[in-house]
Amino acid sequence: MGFFKEFKEFAMKGNVMDMAIGVIIGGAFGKIVTSLVNDVLMPLIGALIGNVDFTTLSVTLREAVMNGEEVVKEAVTLHYGNFIQTTVDFLIVAFCIFLVIKLINKASNMVKKPAEEEAPAAPAEPEPTKEEILLTEIRDLLKQK
Repeated sequence: MGFFKEFKEFAMKGNVMDMAIGVIIGGAFGKIVTSLVNDVLMPLIGALIGNVDFTTLSVTLREAVMNGEEVVKEAVTLHYGNFIQTTVDFLIVAFCIFLVIKLINKASNMVKKPAEEEAPAAPAEPEPTKEEILLTEIRDLLKQK
């Protein structure tokens, strides 16, 4: 029973739950961004370039070997269009995360600034001891001679 109790304590810690929620929201956010890239941005970019569908862009390295209607060896192709689309997807997600983190940092700085202004002043220098005063007087007397 100790193992299950320890696991329950671990799973119910705040940071584990926060991370789980973040992963779930991140997955949903990823689907939204993927849809934005696939359904909105890439068709617009393709139309600007000349009605190009990026998912169909590929280079055939080796043609398929056919024996009549039967395929003996499959064709070898590089689907660089999918790579371009995935790269655009990543850049948009990274930019959105950058904006969110920048917003959070700005908000946290706004909260911290009033507290920093109330910081105590630097402590004053302590009064010299009797010995220091006496040594200073002796020094001044020696300078006069």
